[in-house]
Amino acid sequence: MSEWQFINTGLNSGAFNMEFDIELAEKLQRQEILPTLRVYGWKPWAISLGYNQSEQDIDQNKCSKFGFDIVRRPTGGRAILHANEITYSIVMFADRKSVTEIYSEISRSLVSALQRICPAVSFENSQPNFQALYKKQESIPCFSASARYEVQINGRKLVGSAQRRYSADGFPDVVLQHGSILLGTEHKLLADVLNLESNNVKDKIVEDIDQKTVDLSTAAQRVVSFDETADVIRSGFEEEMNIHFQNNIEAVL
Repeated sequence: MSEWQFINTGLNSGAFNMEFDIELAEKLQRQEILPTLRVYGWKPWAISLGYNQSEQDIDQNKCSKFGFDIVRRPTGGRAILHANEITYSIVMFADRKSVTEIYSEISRSLVSALQRICPAVSFENSQPNFQALYKKQESIPCFSASARYEVQINGRKLVGSAQRRYSADGFPDVVLQHGSILLGTEHKLLADVLNLESNNVKDKIVEDIDQKTVDLSTAAQRVVSFDETADVIRSGFEEEMNIHFQNNIEAVL
């Protein structure tokens, strides 16, 4: 059984959330902290861009009118509107495991956890051609497509995740993976703040998000809260990954 820490940092700004994740990864690499599972939310709601994604994809004036913050993630992937959701982040030692192996391990733990709320939760087995997909404006939102092992319900994406590996001479390789778990439908507002060529593209994005995503509250046919989801994530990872969490409920750095 591995010793980890569990942290619930609650609602914070996009800058705080991303900086905290990076700091966790860097401190774990220096072996100053335990491997960590963190859950958190966003206040104000924020759009996070993938590490290499263009800021031109987002209309900053519209974001200001909606009160949305904009932040860049240390990981890849596409734009996400962090609204009514719970975000998880994990920093762990790579232990010579591949990106896919770790992604699969984390996804299995998420599935085990979230099935306690909705038994239909599963993960994606196929892999789209992202190189071709990313050439289209319709791919700007992260939730426009599911990668292999991403968590879904009946073929509709529930969790959008991204991963980064930290490597440095003399230090162990460390993986940071974080992801957005949808609790409500508010993520669909992303389509209203994108820079798009035409209304036809916007209509296609709205249609894709409607057809390809699902949130826990809709799937469970009841309101699913941040706190309930945080509890099942902790217990699900503890059992699936054979982890013993220290009883941390506040940030420990």
